[in-house]
Amino acid sequence: MKNLYLFILLCLAFQINYSQENYTINGEKLELTTEVEGELDLLWTVNEGEFRYFVKSNNNTITELKNSRDENKNYLEEYKTTLKELTNGKATESLKFRLYDLKSYVDAYNISNNRGYASAIKKSKVGFRLGLFGGLTNSPFVENPENLKVLLIGGEIEIFEADSLPRHSGFLQGRHTFDAEDFNYTTNEIALGYRYRIINKSSFSIYGQVKLAAVNISASNFEDSNGEKFHKKGTSFDAPFIFGIGTDIKIGKNGYITLVYGELFALFIDNQGNFSTDFSVGYKFNL
Repeated sequence: MKNLYLFILLCLAFQINYSQENYTINGEKLELTTEVEGELDLLWTVNEGEFRYFVKSNNNTITELKNSRDENKNYLEEYKTTLKELTNGKATESLKFRLYDLKSYVDAYNISNNRGYASAIKKSKVGFRLGLFGGLTNSPFVENPENLKVLLIGGEIEIFEADSLPRHSGFLQGRHTFDAEDFNYTTNEIALGYRYRIINKSSFSIYGQVKLAAVNISASNFEDSNGEKFHKKGTSFDAPFIFGIGTDIKIGKNGYITLVYGELFALFIDNQGNFSTDFSVGYKFNL
């Protein structure tokens, strides 16, 4: 259900970001999305599951870019000849019949013909944040009969698009949980995860996160019913899908205080009977 909501939101954003207009081309009524506006416009639509592309020149003539097949099902690539004629011979030999490639081609032509033209190609910048944190955990997915809390410490690097307030980000996190006198279990974990910021403001954000994959190197001491003591070590790799929530509160120009409830529940690991307690407080900053 969550994925469905996210998909709907993305679809709505897509509809808002692109303008659609109705056209009649060779007697056919079409609703076209404008992808590029300039000396040449690039427009497109999806018809019966297939993309159709059009270019509109300064005199408002709209020409369809075609890539039909012959009787042997070989592509004829008529769109290359069409674009070459419309752009005064701009090379098309390596041009692919895909939206991004056609967009880049038309955009490059518009740039070469108008110095004041604003490129339609957004070049995303990647940003990084480095963070350190510490807190308490009861290791909810490990047997812990007395529900004891132990210290945890860790660090992470977060990766995001730096052009605007990023809603989506990925993170690589390492953390260590200590043992206690009556809970002799400790682990070193390296996890790869994803965050989505539900509330996203310049001063603070609230996000949901999920650990997609994790490697754990753990050690524990225990004794059997006869009082014999054992020491166990192990390494495991899982795709646990552990969900949590958190907030970043901005302080200064590049710094953030972070509060995270890291391990609320998991899809593929069973809780061992204790309500999850996994809190951490930290600081992270833009690199």
